[in-house]
Amino acid sequence: MNERIRVRQVRLIDENGVQIGVVDTREALRLAREREYDLVLVSPNSVPPVARLLDYGKWRYEQQQAEKEARKKAKRTELKSMKLRPKIEAHDYNTKLSHIRRFLEEGHKVKVTIMFRGRELAHQELGYRLLERIAKDLEGIGFVEMRPELMGRDMNMVMAPGSKPSAPITPASPAGSPS
Repeated sequence: MNERIRVRQVRLIDENGVQIGVVDTREALRLAREREYDLVLVSPNSVPPVARLLDYGKWRYEQQQAEKEARKKAKRTELKSMKLRPKIEAHDYNTKLSHIRRFLEEGHKVKVTIMFRGRELAHQELGYRLLERIAKDLEGIGFVEMRPELMGRDMNMVMAPGSKPSAPITPASPAGSPS
């Protein structure tokens, strides 16, 4: 900015955005003082560097306001969680599904957890079928970001908002069994 510019010539743009051309830096500084503006390098890496006549304080304030507005509008996604059991009744399933749908429409990711108790763990296919049904019911609203995975007594799947096509959900075949 102003006297800190250490190049011999700059491509000058005036306060209205009109290109004046390549001028000596001293001449550009003189012109800036005459018009009561600052000389600011806007593209220092180009050849010759591009400088502009502008009110630096006002320009900096506008930049900060634009950044603040962008941060305000930035979408903050949370990872919501929904827990189900493998033997869930139809009404409970529909209620949980509507919650998941609402979360996805709000732009949040949803971790769907199937909790197994006791001997239910021997029937993991029930969990896979339930998660597949959820993915199918929510097609177009969300897609499967993380495929179903068994962690201890819980089976987890993560859904993200959007309509990317989901890969079919199939249970992992146990080691040693013929495929």
